[in-house]
This record gives sequence, C-alpha cells and structure tokens, in this order.
Amino acid sequence: MSSDFPAPRYIDTNGIRMAIHEQGQGESEDETVVLCHGFPELAYSWRLQLPALADAGYRAIAPDQRGYGATDKPAHVADYDIRHLVGDMTGLLDTLGLERAWFVGHDWGALLVWQMALLAPERMRGVVAVNIPFYPRPPADPVIMMRRLLGPDFYIVNFQDSDEADRHFAADPERYFRAMMRRLPVTREAFEQIPDDKRRPFSMLTAMDEPPRGEDLLSEEDLQVFVEAFRRGGFTGPINWYRNWTRNWELTEGVEQRVRVPALFVGAEDDVLIAPHHIEAMRDYVDDLEIHRLGDCGHWTQQERPEAFNAILLDWLARRRQG
Repeated sequence: MSSDFPAPRYIDTNGIRMAIHEQGQGESEDETVVLCHGFPELAYSWRLQLPALADAGYRAIAPDQRGYGATDKPAHVADYDIRHLVGDMTGLLDTLGLERAWFVGHDWGALLVWQMALLAPERMRGVVAVNIPFYPRPPADPVIMMRRLLGPDFYIVNFQDSDEADRHFAADPERYFRAMMRRLPVTREAFEQIPDDKRRPFSMLTAMDEPPRGEDLLSEEDLQVFVEAFRRGGFTGPINWYRNWTRNWELTEGVEQRVRVPALFVGAEDDVLIAPHHIEAMRDYVDDLEIHRLGDCGHWTQQERPEAFNAILLDWLARRRQG
C-alpha cells in the first residue's frame, strides 16, 4: 500500500462499523468531500484524489463501503439495499458532526450518490458522478428487463441466480483483479464498428477466465492491496449490492426522479458499456448539470487519468463554492 495513503479510523454509522480514510484540514461542510468507491474497489481507489483535495484545502474522506475492506459485512442480502447504503452516508455525516458535504462516486458509488440526491438531497452540497450517468427509475423490474434483453450470462443477471460468481472470484482474487483492472484495448470508435449481433453481454466470469486484454492499470504494490482485501473479506458483500436491484426498484416507487443539487458528471470516452445517449439524457432529469468526457480513458477513470480527473473536480468545486 502506498505509504502516502492515510491509515483508517473507524466510526459507527447506521448500525455498522465503517473504516474511513481521511486527508486534509477542511473544517466546514463546504470544505468536506466524501468519496464513494464502486465494485470491485475500496477506499484505496481514491488514493490519487485524497492528496489533491487536501492540498486544495478540502477535508477528503474515503470510506470502505458496507461489505468492503475493513468495514463490516452484514450477512443478509437485504442489508445492502439502497436505504441502508444511503443511511451509511447520512450516518457518516452525523457521526462527524456535519450537516452536508460534497459527494463523489464512481461506478456503484455513482449509483449511490445519484440515489442519495433523490432520497437525502438536504445532506448534499453537490454530487459528482464518475462514469455512471443518472438513470431514472424504469417502468418495470430492471432485472427482468436485463434478463430479457441481455440474457443469463450478463453479469448483473448472473449475480441474481446463484453464488457462482462469489465462489469463483474468491477462489483466486489475484487472477480476478489482474483480469478486471486493466486499460482495455477497445476504443469507443472500434466498439461502434462491431455489429450489434456480434456484441456479447459482459460476463465477469468469462472475462476472468480469458487471457487478460489491454495494459496493466495497477502497479504490483497497488494490485496486492485489492487482492489482499478481497482475499480476507470475500466478494459476497459487494455482490449483494447488485442482488438488491429489484428491491431498490420497489423501495423507490413514487420517488421523484429529479436531481436538484448541483451535479458534475465525468465520463470516459472508451468506457464502452456506457452509451453516449444515456449521458445526454441526464439533462432531462438533472437541473444543474455539467458534463465532461475524458479521452483515452476507460472505466477506471480516477485511477487511469488522475491528473485530468482531479483538475476537473477541483475546478468545479471551486466554482460551485463561489456560486
């Protein structure tokens, strides 16, 4: 682990013990930034953002989310629904004596902070979503829709049907992370050339078992941080976030699909799982939205292009604080 990465401290929030990593001396809610990682990640995914935020005068806080790393891992699938996940973040603020903060999320962390903007907007100074745009609540159960459109091998559908993925990934975490955390060789331009009938739904099981493609993203030292954390904690807690997709859809019935807090979206041109029209469609649901897309960048945006991402984030925060 990088010697610059701050050691964790532990807080009680929403019935669990959570590990948080902090850097910087910002004292007010206007100077506090909470960084929410995605799957399959850790607070360590923000190791290149914490010092940049601290140097700019912010208090940066990166938790290991529920089920991950050194944070508690409740046993039941329902313990990972969206009400629990948002409750962890509001409880974090309560424990730290903060009314609001800026929230930044990548991947599943982006889905979380978008939902927090709907369910607890009064606790947010603003929202920054990385890679994953705002998707409004669909008219039907999303798992049924994904199963019909993408089939049983699509990773989100596969996660619903058994614990095959939990066991397969946990049997060799190093192989899993060497396969998954890479700079993929497929650019947006090349992807768009593939006929629709030749595009396979993304399967993590298949990706893990095929020869690695693209360049290594992580140093050996950084890779081992992820490997050891998941070797100790397993994959079931993190995958349980996905197993609440239907439950979350049910829980959010009647919730207005309108984001009213200031919002920044930072996407990646070569994150080919995200359709450009979904990014543009956010404008119909997000009142105050700024969009950036980074070229030569795939899914692991803040780790792939940290300097470019940090510059966009810090510039937006500075302008929004003044506004």
